[in-house]
Amino acid sequence: MVTTTAKAGRSIGAEAGRIRRSKGESVFRAFNTLFMLAMVAATLYPFLYVAFSSVSESRQLMSHSGLLVGPKGFTWSAYSMVFKNPNIISGYVNTLLIVSIGTTVNLLMTSLGAYVLSRKGVPWTRPVMLMIIFTMFFSGGLIPSYLLVNNWLHLGNTLLAVIIPGMISTWNLIILRTSFASIPDGLIESARIDGAEDFTILFRVVLPLSLPVMAVMVLFYAVGHWNAWFGAMIYLRERSLFPLQLILREILIQNSTTYMSGNAATEDIEAVSESIKYATIIVSTLPILVVYPFLQKYFVKGVMVGSVKG
Repeated sequence: MVTTTAKAGRSIGAEAGRIRRSKGESVFRAFNTLFMLAMVAATLYPFLYVAFSSVSESRQLMSHSGLLVGPKGFTWSAYSMVFKNPNIISGYVNTLLIVSIGTTVNLLMTSLGAYVLSRKGVPWTRPVMLMIIFTMFFSGGLIPSYLLVNNWLHLGNTLLAVIIPGMISTWNLIILRTSFASIPDGLIESARIDGAEDFTILFRVVLPLSLPVMAVMVLFYAVGHWNAWFGAMIYLRERSLFPLQLILREILIQNSTTYMSGNAATEDIEAVSESIKYATIIVSTLPILVVYPFLQKYFVKGVMVGSVKG
């Protein structure tokens, strides 16, 4: 009887503990949900503000103050002015060339380097890896880099000047090398027994097994090229070669929107310029935002694959 009573007491105590934990979990989940919604609003609203401003009527936008929860007088005039600017079109073309060619070169060179450094039995891999890691902390500086690219390689004022110097990212090389090293040696040895050479093993065995981390590499390199402007500002002199981000920098920082204001009256130029700036931001960021969701599912998996081994 006593044993039964004790068991019943413990059962009631355990049930009460579960109820208390359940209430605590409910409170935590509610707080966590509210917190995440607040973070989403804080990160999403600036983009919505820019989007609403880009399709707002210029005078109404300038007279508005405080939060913007919708367009003020819906109009596409700012976008029509932006696309009438020949620099925007040429900037788009140049950026797409840089992103496509540059990302392809980046993936090829990084894959080749990571494959060699990940194979067992290759001599001097550790000293080479240490020298590569050294470049993450120390560089030659801006002036030697400029002299190398412009005077020695003779790549100045060409799109190759913003592609060749950054062919391999040390961080991406480390991630890809770690991913390649996690592939079982038995698969590679089986390919060698079948007569496959190293290039065949890389492109037909290793890379197909590393698609998640390769998708992450595409995202890292493509976004890097899309947002890059500093190298173009240093090495490019002709406006016809400027990428989109350098054109955007001129519009936002140097306030070079007057020639896009069209036939606007003098007192309206400032208002029209603000709308043009917002429209230019949307035009320059929308493509990468559209592409990102298609690669997002590979993002976390690819990074985790590259961080399994040290």
